Amino acid sequence: MAAENVGVNGPSAGDYIQHHLQHLQKDFSFQSVKQQSIVDFNLFNLDSLFYSVVLGVLGCFLLWRAARKATSGVPGRFQAAVEILSEMVESQAKGVIHNATSRKLVSPLALTVFVWIFLMNAMDMLPVDLLPAIWHSAAPSLGFKDYMRVVPTADLSTTLGLSVSVLLVCLVYNVKIKGLGGWVHELLAAPFGDKWFLYPVNFLMQMIEFTAKTVSHGMRLFGNMFAGELVFMLIALMGGVWAWQFNPLSGMFWLGVGHVIAGTVWSIFHILVITLQAFIFMMLTLIYVGQAHDSH
Repeated sequence: MAAENVGVNGPSAGDYIQHHLQHLQKDFSFQSVKQQSIVDFNLFNLDSLFYSVVLGVLGCFLLWRAARKATSGVPGRFQAAVEILSEMVESQAKGVIHNATSRKLVSPLALTVFVWIFLMNAMDMLPVDLLPAIWHSAAPSLGFKDYMRVVPTADLSTTLGLSVSVLLVCLVYNVKIKGLGGWVHELLAAPFGDKWFLYPVNFLMQMIEFTAKTVSHGMRLFGNMFAGELVFMLIALMGGVWAWQFNPLSGMFWLGVGHVIAGTVWSIFHILVITLQAFIFMMLTLIYVGQAHDSH
């Protein structure tokens, strides 16, 4: 967790944190003759995209390998762990979604969401400067800037992308379970009643509910992971100052001791955080999809 070059001749603590909060970005906008962008939402966080895809593939591979190696005899430890996780997700899905046909798709989806978000959250457990230091040596030769953030769920675009995907799944199940006409009627008739003069109010309340659920779903995960990332950076600064100005007889020595103690305690606590946040996101996914099956 040692910070890089923090000291008298190095960047300040603020510079260090600002540098580590910068994403590796690429602008894929198309420009007109007047050099004005004609495409919105054109700035991509390449680091978040890269680690999200890699960890998603890794999570799918681990689940596929567990299924492929499954036996009817005494399971190995890896198979047993995956089976316990699968049974936990299935039991939670049964308590929320009573349609057995829907659970055939939603349960694997929830399991994949949990594993994927857990792996993305777990990137926060790596030393702060490990992967950025490797990228620091490779970035100039590849023509990129020296920025790298390795926790995809500490990026709001990632977490909101996940929550919007859950919203799309909910919309699909609303139409599938209730029919297009039934769902449109529900948008107009709930929650205040099937009266024509209440249709605008009901529709507005439904839109607010969908928006609030989607935004809060993504913001909750982002806020917790972003805060954890900042704490690890502050702990890294303690170790960086100690290493840069090492003197066993000065007060800086105790920064090194504090760095080790704080890093150990926060890492142990953060194991609970990354697991709990993955579980909460999975449970909210099940709840929102379950609500799509209910009629008002």
